[in-house]
Order: sequence, then structure tokens, then C-alpha cells
Amino acid sequence: MKNGLITKLLKFKSIRTTIVLSFTVLIVSVVLIFAAISYSRGEKVVFSIATDYVTQLNEQINRNIDSYISYMENVAQLEVNNEDVKEYLFAYVNDSKKMIIGETISSQFSVLRETRQDIHNIGIIGKDGSYLINDRYVVMNENVEYQKMDWYQEALKGRMVLTTSHVQNIVADDYQWVVTLSNGIINQKTGEVEGVFFIDLNYSLISSLCESIDLSNRGYVFIVDELGNIIYHPKQQLIYSGVREENIEEILTSKGGSYLTADGDKIYFTAKSENTGWTVVGVNYKSEMMEQMNETRQMYVVLAILLLVLATVLAVIFSNALTKPIKELRKSMKEVESGNFDIQLEDSDSMNEIGRLQNSFRIMIYKIRQLIENNKAEQEAKRKSEIRALQAQINPHFLYNTLDSIIWMAEGSNTEEVIQMTSALSKLLRKSISNEDELVTLDREIDYVKEYLTIQKMRYQDKLEYEIDVDIEVLRVPIAKLVLQPLVENAIYHGIKYKEGKGLIQIKGFILGSDVVVQIKDNGMGMSEEKIQSIFAQTGPADSKRVGVQNVHSRLQLYYGKDYGLRYESKIGEGTTASIIIPYLQ
Repeated sequence: MKNGLITKLLKFKSIRTTIVLSFTVLIVSVVLIFAAISYSRGEKVVFSIATDYVTQLNEQINRNIDSYISYMENVAQLEVNNEDVKEYLFAYVNDSKKMIIGETISSQFSVLRETRQDIHNIGIIGKDGSYLINDRYVVMNENVEYQKMDWYQEALKGRMVLTTSHVQNIVADDYQWVVTLSNGIINQKTGEVEGVFFIDLNYSLISSLCESIDLSNRGYVFIVDELGNIIYHPKQQLIYSGVREENIEEILTSKGGSYLTADGDKIYFTAKSENTGWTVVGVNYKSEMMEQMNETRQMYVVLAILLLVLATVLAVIFSNALTKPIKELRKSMKEVESGNFDIQLEDSDSMNEIGRLQNSFRIMIYKIRQLIENNKAEQEAKRKSEIRALQAQINPHFLYNTLDSIIWMAEGSNTEEVIQMTSALSKLLRKSISNEDELVTLDREIDYVKEYLTIQKMRYQDKLEYEIDVDIEVLRVPIAKLVLQPLVENAIYHGIKYKEGKGLIQIKGFILGSDVVVQIKDNGMGMSEEKIQSIFAQTGPADSKRVGVQNVHSRLQLYYGKDYGLRYESKIGEGTTASIIIPYLQ
């Protein structure tokens, strides 16, 4: 019963569809199980990844800050033990010597400030009120009782002090949020701490370390000391003004790691430094992490879809391998349906039904192709017959006009000219019938036209002149036989014959792009645009001019295609230019 149901469900018109569906159902079942398990574990995975990521970042910030503070402590220790500093503060030398030492110390401080952009102030202060801050020209703020400042008092106790963030106003007209590192300087004569060295560190390095951390769109990093004082916060002004608060007590009592705050949304990730005692706190939001979790779940869905696509592709590949003979035969049939009978089909070695069908189809295609080739040969022969028929129209037309000229000269008793013209006509007729080729080179056509123009110049005597200027590159280009002479004849009979004064016919040949252009230009009567259009018209009264042009135009298009043939340009009273355009074939 179940097998019958499955058989009915898999009854498709295509074998490949059945195979593809079977593979797809099998693989999709596995993919869906995998996606369901991954989807259910998404929240735990996201939270675990976020915890590990932020904790590692916090620890890295701590290591960088420890290294930074250690470097500054070394700088402070060097200055505390500097003999020049002690001599300057405790008056071991006279005033002139003290001034020289002050210049040396100022140079040292300047070098430190120039090489370390994170040092805002660097200076020394003696209990007697002597000081040097940054350089000898900096003036201390008279309104500040620096003796009461924590960093000064603690340093006088003989230990190194690192303060929380505060506004340093010891320098006149200078108010900057800094962290101060200070240490006491011992007077060697008394053995007591009687001076203080201090460095005010701005937030350039600490803020860059904290701001470089990419937690999330709303996440941030801040730092607190062991007493809960905020060393750095991206919203420091808001913290000190009471507009914004952090759960400092929870941070101080935590043992590191991560925990959710009382509001149920903010998550603290803490890491404490053993060297500075500072705690780096990374802050993230559960709601935003849930958005990330949703993105992760969406990623699982996309992955499932991609696996489904992959399964379908694999199913198609396997099914193609199984149904390849059928597909090839079907493709060949479609080619034949579209009119392509030049396909090559190999003889199938298979003896099954598909193999025998393929062999029968191959034999059928071969016979159809033979019929097409035979029909093509018949059509080619018909085309050549039409070309010869068109060419035959020229010879009687030209012969009639030439004999008319001979008769006219005979009536004038011009015996020698009659003989010369008859001889020229004989040469023309010999050239026109001696070559059975349909195409001749352009230089042969030019020679033919020269013979014709010789005859016509003898007839019209001083009324006709001609010029021939053909580029040497085009002389060997093949052209349809007897296409120039009818156009020259039209130029004489319909352009120059009725012109007052001497007529001029110019024949030019040149290359234009990928084409060859041969122009027959006269300075005769010219034609209107309507007359030019009537030359190519298939209806209307027939005359020798229209028949000759149609003949030449039709022959050129039969040889070269519809994009080639004749073009006419003319202006009444100025003359006419007939252009033959053929492809540049070498």
C-alpha cells in the first residue's frame, strides 16, 4: 500500500524530476534537523562567544595600559634620580649655573613632550616653591594650592602615585582632564623628600585603546580604580555631572568575568589589572546581543537554504549523468526545430531504445541536410542566371547609343573618325564578351570606361572632357562587371548633353572606412530630389536612364548585399554625383 502511494507521488513527466526530488527530500530532512538543533542553541552560543571575545579584549587593554604605565614610571624614576633635577631644586649651585641646568632640563622635557603626544605636562616642584614645568617660561597658576593636592602630598611621602582622572590646573590658563603620575625627589643633603616630579597624562592613548574596541552599536569600555573612581569613561562629563551612572559597587565586589546588572539589560564584562589596580569594564546590552542572536539564527536559516540549494544541485548533477542520452537527443531535436541542420551526432553504441532512436534521428538529419544543400545549389544557379540576365540588358543599350554616334559621324562624312570609333567599339565589345567572369578588377573596369569615353569625346568633340583619379590601393579590388559604363553614359546623355559650354566628367576611386567608393561626377544640368527618387522607383514610365541605374543597383546588391549599391547626390544647375559603394575586398 505504501509502495503504491510513493509510486503515484513520484509519477512525473520527467525522469530527472523524479531523481532530483528523491535526492532533495533525503538531504532536506538532514538539513532541517541540523538547522533545528543549531537554532535552539543560538542564545547560549552567542552569549558564550560574546563573553570570550570581550574578556579577551579587556585583558588586552589591561596589558597595554600596564605596559604604558610601567614605561611612564621608568621615565619618572629616571628624572627623580637625575642630578640636574636635584641641583636645580635644592640649590646646590649658583644662579647662573642653575639657569644653565634649567635649560638642560627644559630641553629634556621638550623632547619627551614632542615624542609622546600623551604627555600634557611634565615638571618638578620643590617644597620651597621653586619649580620648572614643561620649560622655564611656563607660569604656575597662582590661585591653585598645589600643596594640598593628593598627588603632591602622597609623593612627598616618598612613593610613586597614580591618581584618578581629574582636571589639572597647576599651569596658568590651562585646564585639562588628566591622570597624574608623581614621585618624590630626595634632597641628598638632608635625606628627606623635598621635591616632587609629576607627569600629567592626557587620554590620547587610553581613549584610543578603549575606543578601538568594537563591542556593538551601543557597547563601550570604561576604567575604574580600586576605590571606585572613574579613570576613563567615554561619557566622562555626564558621569561627573551626575546625568549618567554606572554600577561601581557591583564592579568593585565582582571577582571578574561577566554578570547582568539589576536593570536586566546591561551586561558588565570585567578584568582587573594586578599592577595598576584598575578594572577595565566592557559594557554590552542583552537586547542588542539578542539582535545578534537573531542574526545568527537568520544565518542558520540561510545556511540551511544554501545546503538545500547544494542538495538540489547535486541531485541535478547525478540526474544529468543518468539521463544524459535523453537530454542530448532532446537538445538535438530542439536544434533541428530552430532550423539548424548542421549539428553533428555521433553513432550511439547503446543498443537500447534510446540508442536506436538516436541513430535513426542521425540518419534523418543527414538526409535533410542533403536536400538543403541540393536546394541551395539550385538557388545559387538561379541567382547567377538572374545576374547574367541583368548584365545582358547593358550590351544592347550601350550598342544602340554607340552605333547612333557612328551613324551621326558617317552622315558628316568623317571617315577616319568613323573608322576610329568603330575600332574602339570593337575593342569594347571584345572586352565585354571575352570574359565569362562575373567579377573583374576595378582597373579593368576603368580601362573599359576609358575606351567608352574615347568614343564619346570623339562624338562630342570640344563639348566633353574627362578626368580619372583612382587610388592605386583600390585598382585590384574586385567589382561587378559593367557597372561604371552605364553611369558614365547617364552622366553624358542626361547631364552634359544639354549643358551650355564644355562638360566635365570626373571618375574618382578611394577607400572610405571598410568600403570602397567609386564616384562618377558631372557638372551637367543636375536633378531634383524627386527625380533622384524616381531613378530607383520600380513603377512609372521606363526610360534608358532609369533602367540602367536599376540594373547596376540590382546587380551590386545581388553581389554584395542590401547595404551596398548606388547613392545619388545632385543639385540643379551644378551637376550630379553617382557613388558606387562596395566592400573593400583584397
